[in-house]
Formats: sequence, structure tokens, C-alpha cells
Amino acid sequence: MIIAVLVAVLLPLGLYSYRSTLKETRELLDGRLAQSARTLDVLIQNGDVDALHKPGQGPLIVPIIGRAAEEQLLHTRTYEAEVGYQVIDMRGQMHLTTANFAQLPLPHTLISGFENYFFEGYGWRVFTLVDDAHGVVIRMGERDDSRRDITHALSVDLGLTQLIGLPLLALLVGWAVGRGLRPLQRLTQALASRAPGSRQPIQLEHAPLELLPVVDALNSQLERLEDALERERRFSADVAHELRTPLASTMIHLDTATSGELPAGTRSALSSAQQGLARLARRIEQLLALARLEAGAASGQRGEVDLIEIAMNVIDELAPLLGESGVDFAFLEHDGVLKLQGYEAALAALLRNLIENAMHHVPARGQVQLSLERYGDNAVIDVTDNGPGIPAERRASVFARFHREASSSGDGYGLGLSIVQRAAQLHGARIELLDAPSGRGLRVRVVIPLSGTAEAPAVSQGTV
Repeated sequence: MIIAVLVAVLLPLGLYSYRSTLKETRELLDGRLAQSARTLDVLIQNGDVDALHKPGQGPLIVPIIGRAAEEQLLHTRTYEAEVGYQVIDMRGQMHLTTANFAQLPLPHTLISGFENYFFEGYGWRVFTLVDDAHGVVIRMGERDDSRRDITHALSVDLGLTQLIGLPLLALLVGWAVGRGLRPLQRLTQALASRAPGSRQPIQLEHAPLELLPVVDALNSQLERLEDALERERRFSADVAHELRTPLASTMIHLDTATSGELPAGTRSALSSAQQGLARLARRIEQLLALARLEAGAASGQRGEVDLIEIAMNVIDELAPLLGESGVDFAFLEHDGVLKLQGYEAALAALLRNLIENAMHHVPARGQVQLSLERYGDNAVIDVTDNGPGIPAERRASVFARFHREASSSGDGYGLGLSIVQRAAQLHGARIELLDAPSGRGLRVRVVIPLSGTAEAPAVSQGTV
């Protein structure tokens, strides 16, 4: 942009300067012709003009050394052939002339001023001076090609200034701008290499004064952000600690209470209380998982993880729930190891919620299948069920928090897919909601780049 601005300013200025210089040069050359004519007129006034012309003889001709003679005799150029003059009287009788002006046509009218002539292969700029007092007409001329050489030299000088100066200026400006932005590059590198959770302020050596307020503002903002995240993490931990213990204690007391002989109404009420507490515990777990993902607590350090190992751990964790639900669960993996760059806790939450969500939407003795494969530079997670599925027009809304489909038979609160979506965003993953291959049910496909590029959320809808 700087170079474009310079070009936009300097080129018009150069053109204006060129035209102005040509005008001034022409005026200077015309002034020189007029001055030479007046000088010759003064010399003639102090002499005898009639002595210049003898009766019966032609005008007195001043010899001009041509270019060839110049180079041969004088070994240098005098440019005599490019200028000339005439002296004539008021009757048009020529008295004195240079050899190159001997054939110059006489003027039609005797008026002082400038004229342009073309004769003997050259254009001429001629100034005519009419001296009525002494009856003398002086004509002083200069060849146009001589003038063009001067203007050409000027144009070359001006053009070379632009042609050489602008690229040189572009290089210097580019170097200066690059040098000026080098502290910003160092700041970018410092921000990119900053470890998550670090409270070490950013420091730039030899930073320019203009950048110091930016660095101070960044350090202040990062400090406030870390404080907010720390409060969020502490809140999540406190909630987990303060709620899990009384919930677990209450569940134990209810189990103890229902182990004895109780009236049918009391036993039914206690059973309902147990189910309510179980749902409350599940909801708290989901809320805490979502809070950890939103606050970034689960993404402290990205590292190499084995997706198959994470899936096996999640399946082991959900084994009691799978056994109680009677769901026919299958796990398909084609490679023993499927490693990628990611966050283990977030991937575990993604798999756990996908499996639980599928379990809640299949009928009794329904089928849920988890498949892990690698396609090129991506890891692909497929969770397929034989439930009622989700119509295409409602698939975009299922990722909203607390949204529940009418076909859900579980005790969830519509947070599962929100957790899945956030975990996918942390890995730059793409989520696709597709029809199951059997034609009934839903297939949720998550495509995760193995390099683990963060924050590229995308939800696709389609049919296979």
C-alpha cells in the first residue's frame, strides 16, 4: 500500500515536472534566440549595414563548419550547423546570412515574433526582429532537432529518476517496513509458544515505544483471562466436590433404607427418590463436563493420544450401564493403534456422550455400534444405532443445549451433543449426521484431523 501511494503521488508529480521543465526549456531557448537577435541588432546599429552589401554582389555569407569538418579539423563538435541568422533590409534585400540560412525563405510579412520553418530536411524555430528605426530585419534560428536533443536529455534524466528511484524506494520501504514489523513477529511467536495456563508476562527485548502499550495491554488481558479460567476451574472442582459427596451419601442411605421390610408405598417412594437422585447426579456430571470444556480445563496441553485406547477406557467405564440397558453394543476397530494430536479428556467426553446418546434412542435390545478408522490424514468415528433416527430438517437443532428429541428414552437433559460439539471444536473436527446404512436409525460421524487443528467447528447434514 505504501508503494502504491508513493507511485500514485510521484508519477503525477514527475509528469507535471516533466511538462513544466519542457515549457521552461522552450521559453529559455526562445529567449536565447531573441536575445541573440537583439545583440546582433545592436552591433549592426553601431556599424554600417550598407557596407555589408556591395552593389552587384550577393549577400555576405558567413561560413559554417559542418559536422564532418568539425570532427576532422577540430576533433570536437561546435554545433555551428544547428544555429543560424539572416540580416535583411526592409525591401527584403539580404545583406548578411550564415551558410545554413542562405536558402531560408523570406518572410511574407515583416512582423516581429516566432515562426516555424521546414527546409533542407530540418525543422527550424526562427525569431524575427524588425528594427524600423534602422531599416533592418534580423532573423535568428535554431534547429528543432537540437531542441529535441535537449528535451530528450531532460526526459531521460527525469525518467531514469522514476525508473531507478521507484524500485529502489520500494526496496528501501519494504526493508524499513519489514524491520519495523519485526517486533510484531516476535510478539506473534511469543503468543504462539505461550503455554496454556502460563502467567509469565510477555517480554520483548528492544521493543519500539509504539509497541510497549500493546504488550502491556496484552499482559493485562492475559492475566485477567487466566484469573477467570482459574475461577472457573475452581468453581467446577468445588461443585464436583460439594455435590458428589452428599449425593453419594444420600444414595447410600436410600439403599440402606430400601434393604429392609417396607410398605409398598414407602418402597415405591424411595425408589422414585433413588431414580431422581441418579438423574440429578447424571445432570451434574454433564454440566461439569461442559463447563470444563468451555473453560479449557480439559485442554491444558495438547499431546499425542491413542484414540482406540481412549475408546476402550470409555467402554470399560460404561460397561455396567451397557449391561443394565440390555443394548447390543459392538466395537469395530481396524488398527491396533490410532494416534492423533488432541486432548484426552475431551475425546473421552466425546465418545462417552455419543455412546450414551445412542443408547437413549434405541428400543429394548437395540443395537449400537462404535467404529474407529483412519482415512488419509483423518481419524473417523462412527456411532450407529437402529433407533428412530432424526429427520433431516431437525438435525441442525439437536446440538442446542437442553434440546431433547421426543424419541429419547433416557434420563438425559439434552447436553450430550453439546458436549460432543464443543469437544469436536477443540480438535477442528467435522460432525456429520447421516442415515444408518440399514435405512433405520442414525449414524453420527466425527472426522478428526490427525494433526489436531483446533477450533474449526462444522456440522454437516447428509444422507449416505
